[in-house]
Amino acid sequence: MKIKITLLALSVAASPAFAKLADQQGFSGEISINTGVASSTSNFNTDADNNLSSIDQKASSESSFLVAPLGSVAYTFGEKLNHQVYTGTARDDVATGTVVLEVGYKYQLESGMVIDASLLPTIMSGETWADPYNTTSARTKTDETGNAFRLKLSSIAGSPFSLDMAYATKDVEHDDVPDELKRDADTFYLKGQYRQPLSRTMMLIPSIIYQTRDADGKAESYDQIGAEVSLFGTAGRHQYALTAGYNQRDYDAGSSLFNNTKRSDDNINLFAAYEYDQFMDWENWSFISLAGYGTSDSNITFYDESQYIVSVGLNYKF
Repeated sequence: MKIKITLLALSVAASPAFAKLADQQGFSGEISINTGVASSTSNFNTDADNNLSSIDQKASSESSFLVAPLGSVAYTFGEKLNHQVYTGTARDDVATGTVVLEVGYKYQLESGMVIDASLLPTIMSGETWADPYNTTSARTKTDETGNAFRLKLSSIAGSPFSLDMAYATKDVEHDDVPDELKRDADTFYLKGQYRQPLSRTMMLIPSIIYQTRDADGKAESYDQIGAEVSLFGTAGRHQYALTAGYNQRDYDAGSSLFNNTKRSDDNINLFAAYEYDQFMDWENWSFISLAGYGTSDSNITFYDESQYIVSVGLNYKF
């Protein structure tokens, strides 16, 4: 679960194996209004106290009220309705707790395979501490920028297998940390998944995930391997998605700040999303809700993190 709580669209869909891109040519989309509570416990949270007394201390928690008007829009075209340009957040991503803004293009082959290429213009952007480890004065904020590109191959050759690949760059404007902790980086992400129907209304999707980051600082470079399983289901107007994931991240080198100890993190993510269609018998409207929790347990206390979110809202499809 990525709680940079910038984007949370909170809608659920259990997609059939060979769904068309759209039922008809032209524009389609949805918009959701969501409210809730989110909390983050992290020494890198720029909404927390800018004073740090010791790099051995645990992070403090910061909670906030969330209001997130979000949505997506797509234009489908072609004789076989197999071309689509879109922008927004993908429903299948949201349902598993990964929410990013995308601008992209999809092409569906005769076999049902979909090639989906996109740009993620906001995922690498934000604020961070110029020196997160500063204990002698108030920490100051700096900007993070970067680009991310994604390629998804769904229902490869008409099979239940899919691949999700991404490449991203990150640049920290004022990175006032020791050389071994420099954060400018290139990251590669690979996720393979298999769709296994359990019944006409239920589907299980296990995934294996690999991620690697090559940063300017060796103590910020890592390899990560993990697994995830999602359960999608429907019952009348009710739709739900449950996701659990685990990954282990091992860093390439230690830092002098932490006695040259190589950092190692164990990450657990739990996520649940729910949708009730035709809420109050309103056509095209649905009630939506989610709850998510993530924790990162590091062998270096400074890097321990946790976050949660609970939200409800309404979604309108057009």
